[in-house]
Amino acid sequence: MLIVLSPAKTLDYSVDPKSNHTAPQFLSQSSNLIKNLKDKEPKDIASLMGLSDKLATLNFDRYQSWKASKTVSNDSKPSMMVFKGDVYQGLDAESLNNKQIKFAQKHLRILSGLYGILRPMDVIKPYRLEMGTKLETSKGKNLYDFWGDAIQKNVLKDLESQRSDLLINLASKEYFTVLGKMPEHINVVSPVFKDYKNGKHKIISFYAKRARGLMARWIIENNIKDFEKLSKFNIDGYYFSKAESTVTEPVFFKRLVLN
Repeated sequence: MLIVLSPAKTLDYSVDPKSNHTAPQFLSQSSNLIKNLKDKEPKDIASLMGLSDKLATLNFDRYQSWKASKTVSNDSKPSMMVFKGDVYQGLDAESLNNKQIKFAQKHLRILSGLYGILRPMDVIKPYRLEMGTKLETSKGKNLYDFWGDAIQKNVLKDLESQRSDLLINLASKEYFTVLGKMPEHINVVSPVFKDYKNGKHKIISFYAKRARGLMARWIIENNIKDFEKLSKFNIDGYYFSKAESTVTEPVFFKRLVLN
């Protein structure tokens, strides 16, 4: 079983890096992308990524100083600890114990525009490169062209080594798209989280993102490896709605709290 998450734009390098860190598996490809980005001026980066001048300059400086890193340092720490934001608020990786981190390292993956795919303890340098960025390379017009089927092959290899066909998609469409069409024998499950607003349950972005992190955390804490057990997810008031669910999209409603 593998879980896939999207990364976060917000990064925090003040975190405890823990131990047993690992190196990203696609550093040569990351270096090629950085080489491309180093040729761009701040105004080019601002236009390409829709950033303010301040953020464009920050990321220009990041690209210029970026070096492939395989070890922990002040600006090179494990991805699961560094990423912050809605999903990672739910995951709360810093509070995982060593046994849980070991489970996550085997079963959790984070998709990345720059690094392709990351294990939780893979060390990363500060960067900004969303998967949907239309960055032209020698392989095509965008990052989907650049990564091709490399990330899918990596996921399939990991699933095969576990003798599992279960892929739990807790990533956004922008990032999950890089996996392409998965083989028919792979059971792709994409949980949906709905909160109550204006008289009905609906997907509310902030809460849905946080719920993805909560589910990833719950899977890690409870050593969940089977699809059948996903329906037992009941954290933070969410419950499984059998009536709304399908085999590939289990739906979880948030209980309405009455004052």
